[in-house]
Amino acid sequence: MRRRLRAERLTDRPDHSLVGVIRMPESSVSPITSIVRRVVWAVVALFSAVLLVYLDRDGYRDSNGDGLSLLDCIYYATVSLSTTGYGDITPVSETARLVNILVITPLRVLFLIVLVGTTLAVLTERSRQAFKLQRWRSKVRDHVVVVGYGTKGRSAVSSVLSDGVEPERIVVVDTDQSMLDAASALGLITVHGSGTRSDVLRVAGVPRARAVVVAANRDDSAVLVTLTARELAPKAQIVAAVREAENVHLLRQSGANQVVVSSETAGRLLGMATHTPTVVDMVEDLITPESGLAIAERDVAQAEVGGSPRHLPDIVLGVVRGGKLFRVDHPEADAIEPGDRLLYVRKITPATDTD
Repeated sequence: MRRRLRAERLTDRPDHSLVGVIRMPESSVSPITSIVRRVVWAVVALFSAVLLVYLDRDGYRDSNGDGLSLLDCIYYATVSLSTTGYGDITPVSETARLVNILVITPLRVLFLIVLVGTTLAVLTERSRQAFKLQRWRSKVRDHVVVVGYGTKGRSAVSSVLSDGVEPERIVVVDTDQSMLDAASALGLITVHGSGTRSDVLRVAGVPRARAVVVAANRDDSAVLVTLTARELAPKAQIVAAVREAENVHLLRQSGANQVVVSSETAGRLLGMATHTPTVVDMVEDLITPESGLAIAERDVAQAEVGGSPRHLPDIVLGVVRGGKLFRVDHPEADAIEPGDRLLYVRKITPATDTD
């Protein structure tokens, strides 16, 4: 029993067997375009065969004995590539037979793959996926892993993408195939499995990840995912979401660098909306990265060192020094020091005039 359980671990399986568990993004091609491409390649294969036969037409024998015309060459190439082979035209010279062995036969295989090789096409796609998967696993570094692609996970991915991270550097882990299909449609790498399992997180590349976003639907699952991720990646930035504030300390003890309480945050916004709805609008604007204003972080310029963050053109909210955040009204943030980073309000899109 123990041997069988060990054999089922994803990390013990070769890369080609992980096709279906890990899904690489695919370029979307319309059915018409795919059909046109297949027909073009079929025509190319056919006329290549016609050209080869026509150039060496003296090496073929026709049952009529009158030699091969261009039409005969087209006829022979067609019946040969389609594997019909009536035998009324046959190669008799050594050159013609050698060309049939080395060229016509590969063209016949290509012709069948293009037109009627549905099964071969599936196998080819699986092999291509296995090759891409193997290359990705050997090169992936400093990527972002998102565990859970529900509402919180999708919003997290949207924010990461808005920061300029390429889609192929984001890995989504979920057990719901429909969620993974939606993530794959955006060009993201997907892994089918539970984020509470260490082998699934290993397959997702967590040990080499820059950041891990834990967006599980249950707080107990979030704790277990965080524990597992921290064990695999001691230096990664782990951000977790929980529903209840009483579980924040559990996430921090499990290794989360930042914990977001989703229910309390939503509750505060709901309460504020009853008497200050415009404040809620501004908060929504700040946490929506695609438009309006957004909270961002940047390095300080050399010319800004020694000055006050309150006197900069940017609206500075705080100073990050040694990994610790100081609000702009904190005494430690009175003067900017070398190596500091500024938390500020960045303009994403220009303001629109409203009547």
